[in-house]
Formats: sequence, C-alpha cells, structure tokens
Amino acid sequence: MAELPVRLTVNGKAVEHPAEPRMTLADFLRERCGLTGTHLGCEHGACGACTVLVDGAAVRSCLMFAVQADGFDVTTVEGIAAPDGTLSPVQAAMRDCHGLQCGFCTPGFVVSITALLRDNPAPTDEQIREGLSGNFCRCTGYQGIIAAVHQAAASAGQPTA
Repeated sequence: MAELPVRLTVNGKAVEHPAEPRMTLADFLRERCGLTGTHLGCEHGACGACTVLVDGAAVRSCLMFAVQADGFDVTTVEGIAAPDGTLSPVQAAMRDCHGLQCGFCTPGFVVSITALLRDNPAPTDEQIREGLSGNFCRCTGYQGIIAAVHQAAASAGQPTA
C-alpha cells in the first residue's frame, strides 16, 4: 500500500512523515514522531490510554487514522508540560494526589483532564466522573484521580464542589 505524506503540528512543532492510509494516529505518533507517551491499551477506543487533543478536542488516537489528522494541531501528553519541563497543574495534581500507580493509563487521563478543565474549570464530582468515563484505570480506584482534578482546578483559581 502506498504511503501518503501526513503534515500536522504536534506539540507546537510542524511534522511531516509518510504513513500508510490504514496507520492509526496513535501508531503515527509513536512510530513516526517518537512520542511514546501515547499508550495503546485496547486499540478499540474503550480504555482512553491513547487520548490526545486534536484541534483541542479529546480524541482516541487508536480510532483515528493519521491521514485524517493531516493539517490538524495535535497535543500529546508530552506537550502538556511547559517547554522547560515544569509540570502542568494537572500533572502536578496527579502526582500530589496519588492519581496514578502503574502509570499506564496516566497519559490518557492527563490529556482528558486537561480538556475537561478547559471546558469546565470547576467541575463537580459527578461532572468529573462523566467527563472521564471513557478512561479506565485498573489500579487506583479513581479517588486520587478525582482529587487531582479538584486540586488542578483549585490551582487555576477555580474551586470545585
């Protein structure tokens, strides 16, 4: 199958790499861009480990072909921290609130929480659970993750209920 050029912005940098039409965005990011923070769990869009932002929207990158992302702006977990490596409020809160254990699902949660708080800067517990319902964690029991969302919102000056 012939490869096609895929041009997009990833974490603020223009990239262009060839990809077969059937290559997923997740594989493109990992294999062509060397960004392995985007994890592949179920490869069916059910677990959320591969969540990235595509033009600001949280997307399961295992369900999107790289060619579909051509021309778009993609943010992976590697692009969430500040350029100097300073953790984002979401990343710091996940660390502080013990919102991770094995860490496999963490990149997807960090990206999803970032999008959630952008759209709803002061979510309730119910809104957090709904907003993160597409992300699965087999280790934490979710309490640390929910606490992390509240802390990240509070650090941005948005107290939550």
